Amino acid sequence: MDYIESLRVFRSVVEAKSFTRAADMLGVTAPVVSRAIAGLEHRLGSRLINRTTRRVSFTEAGERFYEGCARILDDLESLEAQASMGKREPTGVLRLVAHTTATVNRLVPLISTFKQKYPKVRLDVTLTERPVDLVADGYDLGVVVPFMLSTDTVVTRLLERMPLAIVATPAYLRKYASPQHPSQLTDHTFVLMSPSVRKPVLTFRRGEEGNLTVPLSYDIASNNAMFNREMVLEGFGIGAAPAALVQSELLSGKLVSLLEDFDIVDGAIEIRLAYNSRALLPAKVKVFIEHAVTFFDEVAVRRPARVELEA
Repeated sequence: MDYIESLRVFRSVVEAKSFTRAADMLGVTAPVVSRAIAGLEHRLGSRLINRTTRRVSFTEAGERFYEGCARILDDLESLEAQASMGKREPTGVLRLVAHTTATVNRLVPLISTFKQKYPKVRLDVTLTERPVDLVADGYDLGVVVPFMLSTDTVVTRLLERMPLAIVATPAYLRKYASPQHPSQLTDHTFVLMSPSVRKPVLTFRRGEEGNLTVPLSYDIASNNAMFNREMVLEGFGIGAAPAALVQSELLSGKLVSLLEDFDIVDGAIEIRLAYNSRALLPAKVKVFIEHAVTFFDEVAVRRPARVELEA
């Protein structure tokens, strides 16, 4: 096995955290992977990976070597793609992390249309709502909300701003007076995102009078907007949810939109594309970036106006 291939094997072991899984990803046997790592360590004169019967861990030298190894392989792939004048079809495994609920209505059509266009790229998708480090966690790209990025060493690109909608069920509003002004929200109970994710307040714009910040009372909070939507549907309070997440419920009448004439300050959730800030991006990453930007531009064109939601 040549040196470049042994680097690819090493990278796969690090990112899969397993000799067996790396072998499956590369379409070879586990002994082939083991011999490649042993040969690489012999060449370097340094142990890169600690092996036990149950798990693998990486030495300090291995962690440092991985960063440079990944950069070299990505740059090599980009150079090859440029040299082929675009004739080479992107290939390989694209590791993508995405926010579970913020992208719930976007991710499947995004990936489906990407796969139709680039069938030789395999996707390994992780859905999470926790902070991530793209480099340390081994991801090529993230479709994330800003709080998820644990470092500022990545490039981000805005894909969509999802406005918040203040909603409640008709049954809840029959039981409690429907708020006509933001100040009346203090009389209501909310189902909210966890305070660790978003502060339990809403700030409304009042022009020359200055902004009005309303503290929100709640009995239920979680880090999952879909769970919160279901609790609002059960009548446990008012919700402040991404409009796209409650669009069908608003159209069906299961939920009612409140205080639409009042603008919420910072009342939108940003979906951003995040990727490592390298001069030469791998072809698979570059084409996904281009596809995602085009996809979300088309979503913005198709997005119904608020008057259509009320029809």
